[in-house]
Amino acid sequence: MNQIVLMSDPEVAAIPVVECGEGLVDVRRGGSLLVDTREQDAAGVFAYLREGVLNRLLHAQTLLPPGVRLLFVEGYRPPALQREYFEEYADQLRAAHPEWTHRQIHSATSRYVSPPDIAPHSAGAAVDLTLADAEGRELDLGTPMNADPEESAGACYTDAPGISEEARGHRKLLGSVLTAAGLVNYPTEWWHWSFGDRYWALLSGHAKALYGPTDVSPVRARPSDSG
Repeated sequence: MNQIVLMSDPEVAAIPVVECGEGLVDVRRGGSLLVDTREQDAAGVFAYLREGVLNRLLHAQTLLPPGVRLLFVEGYRPPALQREYFEEYADQLRAAHPEWTHRQIHSATSRYVSPPDIAPHSAGAAVDLTLADAEGRELDLGTPMNADPEESAGACYTDAPGISEEARGHRKLLGSVLTAAGLVNYPTEWWHWSFGDRYWALLSGHAKALYGPTDVSPVRARPSDSG
C-alpha cells in the first residue's frame, strides 16, 4: 500500500477479531529487553504484551548488529486510558481547527492516537520502541518518541523527508528487523509496531485479527501519548 491507511479507516474496523486467548506477559522478566521507564504506570502494565508479540521482538533483537539493542518503551494500554488519550488529543485539534468537521477531527486524531475501539495497544498487540547502543543510550531516529505531527512538522512519519541520513539509517534498521520478525508499522509513527491486531491483519493480508481489546489493572494517566 502506497497511501497511508489511518487507524480510523473503515477498512481497519471491518477486520473481524477471532481472539486466540493468548496471555499478556511482562517483557521485563528475564532481562532480555532494555525497558525504558518513561511511560511507567502505577500497576506496571505498560510493560505487558501478548506472548507472541514479545517472542517476535526477541527474535528481531537477534537480527540487530553488535552494539545495538531494542529499547522497549510501551506496550499494553487499558481501553479506558486509550479513550482518555484519544479524546484529549481530539480536543486539542478542535481548539486549533474549529472549522474542521467531526469526521476530519476523528481522522486527524487517529494519526497519533488510535480510536479506542480498534487500538492495538489495548489488545496488547502494539509496542512503542526505539534503538539504543550497548550502554542503553537512545540512538537518533529523527524525532523524540511520541512527538505528534504538529510539533514535529510531520517528521514523526516513518518515511518523512528532511531528517538526517543517520536518523534515516536507524529507522531503516529498526524497520528491517521488526518487519523480518512479522510486525507492521503505523506509518505516521516510526516507533509504533504491532502484530496480531486489526491493522496488522489489513496490512499483511490476513482475514482476521488474533488479538482483541483486553482489560487488566488500570494505570495512572499521563499528559500525552501516541499510537
